[in-house]
Amino acid sequence: MIIALSFASMIGVSVWIAKASRVVDATPVHVPWWAHLLCLAAVAVEITSRALKIGWSAAALRIPVTFPTSLRTCVGGDLGAAITPARTGAEPARFLILAEGGVKPADALMILFMELFLEMLSLAFIAIALAFVFKGAGPVLGTLLGMIGGYAGVVLGMGAFGVILAHRNAHGPPPDWALRLRLHAGRWRVIQLQLRQLRTSIEHVKHARVGMMLASFAMSIVHVGTRLTILPLIVFSLGDPNINAHLANLVLWPLAILYGGAIAPAPGGGGLIELSFRQTLRHTIPLRMFGASLNWWRVYTYYLYIILGSVAAGHVVMRALRKRDLEKLHGHLHVAVIKAHTTEVGVTEPGDPAP
Repeated sequence: MIIALSFASMIGVSVWIAKASRVVDATPVHVPWWAHLLCLAAVAVEITSRALKIGWSAAALRIPVTFPTSLRTCVGGDLGAAITPARTGAEPARFLILAEGGVKPADALMILFMELFLEMLSLAFIAIALAFVFKGAGPVLGTLLGMIGGYAGVVLGMGAFGVILAHRNAHGPPPDWALRLRLHAGRWRVIQLQLRQLRTSIEHVKHARVGMMLASFAMSIVHVGTRLTILPLIVFSLGDPNINAHLANLVLWPLAILYGGAIAPAPGGGGLIELSFRQTLRHTIPLRMFGASLNWWRVYTYYLYIILGSVAAGHVVMRALRKRDLEKLHGHLHVAVIKAHTTEVGVTEPGDPAP
């Protein structure tokens, strides 16, 4: 119900903005086919670079992860992020897909933390680079740097919390705070097992492959940078003659909106992304182009990822069902072999007539 209401709000706000941006007697604007092809190519490059980043982060930690698993993890996490409040479903979805791909839980946690850490570094790198490229873009750069600082605090805080738990609470009875959370002995032993595995994985970070980490960092820069090309491509294709003068806003504000929108409590932002787009770019994008720019930008930065993530999630579910059926089949075959063997040697089972 919450997801449906949020999507209804998003669509409603988009329709309202599109109607409000109509110009009387103006020729309707349409994004040309070549712009759609370029946007689709940008999406393909963005997803591929993120999948490579996950795979190469795992390789840096000496954890085997295949490219198909990395790709499913990437787009499946997008689906989890898109349909949960504040994108809270992204990492659990990625964790489950990695686990389905045969990655140990502690290893999956290390891969995901490495991925988040490199994301933070790439955002900081791109923000600094853009500060040199777009000199004078003070307000948006201030917003962007503040957002990256908050993101860095969350990522580093998560890592520090995991390290402290792994070193202090991997053995012994549950602490008082765990008991207050109803994590009694049985549940705490499961957590301790994961903490011991996490501590072992942390030790592996000390011996990580620097070359693979740098390659993964490069892919992180590519994926963030590629997303920033979508809106300029759309606006340029609509025939804005002043796009060069507005390029800073068309690049910087979408970056702030995309990553800052992660704190929105409703799935997909519930219209907050659309309103932020209107508020920050209404003086940048010409009125007659505004509705088309917003709607197609959301298609290539949000809605398309939901479709791809749904396909990946369905594939993972089918793989899990086939794996379960195969395990049942193996169990039945094992029982049949045992019965055939006992019959051959003349061993009777309880309830069978004596030979």
